[in-house]
Amino acid sequence: MFENISGNVLWFIACIFGFLIIASVTVTAMKRKNPQKNYRELGQRINSWWAMVTVFALAMVLSRNISLIFFAVISFLALKEFLSIIPTRRADRRVLFWAYMAIPLQYYWIAIGWYGLFIIFIPVYLFLFLPFRMVLIGETKDFLRAAGTLHWGLMTLVFSISHAAFLLTLPAAKGSPAAGAGLLLFLVFITQANDIAQYIWGKTFGNHKIIPSVSPNKTWEGFVGGMLSSCVLAAIIAPILTPMNFWFSILAGGMLSLAGFIGDVTISALKRDVGVKDTGSLLPGHGGIMDRIDSLTFTAPLFFHFIYYLYY
Repeated sequence: MFENISGNVLWFIACIFGFLIIASVTVTAMKRKNPQKNYRELGQRINSWWAMVTVFALAMVLSRNISLIFFAVISFLALKEFLSIIPTRRADRRVLFWAYMAIPLQYYWIAIGWYGLFIIFIPVYLFLFLPFRMVLIGETKDFLRAAGTLHWGLMTLVFSISHAAFLLTLPAAKGSPAAGAGLLLFLVFITQANDIAQYIWGKTFGNHKIIPSVSPNKTWEGFVGGMLSSCVLAAIIAPILTPMNFWFSILAGGMLSLAGFIGDVTISALKRDVGVKDTGSLLPGHGGIMDRIDSLTFTAPLFFHFIYYLYY
């Protein structure tokens, strides 16, 4: 059993499964009441949520190392999706090997608690090494684009996401009802809840577009409604999972909502640039791994450093 799992974390995970049961029953009732309507995509989304929540919960409960492996696999799949939609040079195939090798190394630094190397390995050492390895190949055409693309992918999908995993190594802060697992659960729950809240508020009341050229479905009503919902949820669950007081929890909720929105539209801009709707098809109703963790790429590092500098 995961040494840092507290009763609060287990209770909150059980509540999430309870919400999924309610959602599944509601969709089934809607299908029976309006059989002429097509609820296929909604059903796919909920089924995918069942799979994602189950795998995530098992990874957290079984052991810390399994949790770290889980996040390493997420980073690997996301980077693989990224490199599948971004054109790469044939000459860089051997360089890609070193990019993928960075994933187990980055998560190894987390496993041994080496914060100093964790925080500079990709931004500094990989940033210096990968272009040098490209130079040794001798191909100069599109060199800057290739180097920038590869480093952006590593920073976004490996370095940023690994901050979520590093939360697991943090001990319980003074006055905290849960250790790192509680912090991680808070981060993931608020990030995903914000996405859902922005979608619901936008669909219900949305009239004023924010960035129609990048994400035409994003509205000011959805953004504001999502932020208010995130702040309320953060204030409610922070005492259960984190050491944050009321005002810090409100601040964290607003920060995660804003960062999640920016992460979402940033990945949307990337997809529009390369001309794809989804980055993959692994998660029916959601798209690919990148589509599901787009918000987390921005919320994870910001929340980690927010918590780290306040309490550790």
